[in-house]
Amino acid sequence: MTVLYEPPESLTDTVLRYCPGCGHGIAHRLIAEVIDELGVRDHTVTVASVGCSVYAFEYFNTDVVQSAHGRAPAVATGVKRVRPDDVVFTYQGDGDLAAIGLNEVLQAATRAEKISVFFINNAVFGMTGGQMAPTTLLGQKTTTSVDGRTLEHGGYPFNICELMNQIPGVAYLARETLIDPRSVMSARRSIMKAFRAQIDGLGFSLVELVSTCPTWWHMKPLQAMQHVRDTMLIQYPLGVFKDPYAEG
Repeated sequence: MTVLYEPPESLTDTVLRYCPGCGHGIAHRLIAEVIDELGVRDHTVTVASVGCSVYAFEYFNTDVVQSAHGRAPAVATGVKRVRPDDVVFTYQGDGDLAAIGLNEVLQAATRAEKISVFFINNAVFGMTGGQMAPTTLLGQKTTTSVDGRTLEHGGYPFNICELMNQIPGVAYLARETLIDPRSVMSARRSIMKAFRAQIDGLGFSLVELVSTCPTWWHMKPLQAMQHVRDTMLIQYPLGVFKDPYAEG
């Protein structure tokens, strides 16, 4: 019998507990595939954060450290400085990274820490009840903006990549999404380059993955993916902001 599919070695056998239609499972799979392809699983350290992304510690078949809310880049910095030959990455949602952890990730990038950050942006605090996040769109209804986010009360949505693009210590920076096969493959290429930038000692790398939260968007999974395409990507346009491996 020909084997057509096998799970990556860098994922455990634990069944994912994410909601149907959530992008975390796709992101996990892509990161694990890249770790396998690079052959670095035995010296990779995952730094899990707080939020739905906390479950990363159950799923990645690597060494894992669980960090406090928003502190994953600081923990990753410590691990990388003590074990510079390890591949170290954080896995963070928008609540963890763009809210309480914003200063941590900016300071790590400013110091050009040789770590990789994978940032899941689904525009809401998913685990704790669907509250408004810094990335929540104007007009978006959440449990703390029941009539929709307004500029007067919630300010503008926060674009992490555009901010990080100004920091010289950032070696690789991209925004991708996970809503169709083509975008998934593009995201995989960016994840690979983020890890390569770290392994090559070029500096800090971050890949933002614009994803879905059907549960708190109160949408069916396919509807949520269409919402990303039609609405989310207007506020968060896809693109590679910094790429040391770009040709030409």
